[in-house]
Amino acid sequence: MHDIRDRILFVDAEAIVIDKPAGLSVHPGPATRESLEDALGELRLGFLRTPAPVHRLDRDTSGCLLLSRNPKAHKRFARTFEEGRAEKVYIAVLEGIPAAEDGVVGLALTKISSPESGWRMVPDPSGRPAQTEYAVIGRIGERALVRFRPRTGRTHQIRVHAAAGLGCPVAGDPVYGDGVGPTLLHALELRVPRESKPAIEARAPLPRPFAEAGFDDAGL
Repeated sequence: MHDIRDRILFVDAEAIVIDKPAGLSVHPGPATRESLEDALGELRLGFLRTPAPVHRLDRDTSGCLLLSRNPKAHKRFARTFEEGRAEKVYIAVLEGIPAAEDGVVGLALTKISSPESGWRMVPDPSGRPAQTEYAVIGRIGERALVRFRPRTGRTHQIRVHAAAGLGCPVAGDPVYGDGVGPTLLHALELRVPRESKPAIEARAPLPRPFAEAGFDDAGL
């Protein structure tokens, strides 16, 4: 793991935002040899407490991840996310071109699992409501570069809404797509409002696999 301190995008007395690399899980699990938790001690930056992730990004998703530096801040940030007041912008390369240039995908989601294929999220009218705004901002061949703004924060929301809602899975998605190549989904921007301080704002540059796919920061 590279020095995680080189990936700091924002820091103050109660928060740190890092640019999480793709391939690194936020929390350890049976299929992960290492996780961000192994590196959190490096992010104390002079504090006695180890920072804690406020939310999560999928292992193969890169970009902005908020960490709290004390328990009180953690509770406030977690409430902000739960109330839907944290503003998140994602960028993804999709396999295919959505039929409409922009719009809102509204598919409720639920979790299913089986011994053979493990678990995944699927559209289900009786599931938890989920909405994602999207806009096509670039094309190369049969691939589209799409900006997503989730209105809710369900597990795998953007990935399922891209695949099932738009009919265009995220490139490289190992669960909802073909799993060929890197997963091209990136948490580009994060804004977390605060009552007594300026909002936390961060932007993570597009990682190399996007440029290798022909897409860069121009026009974002």
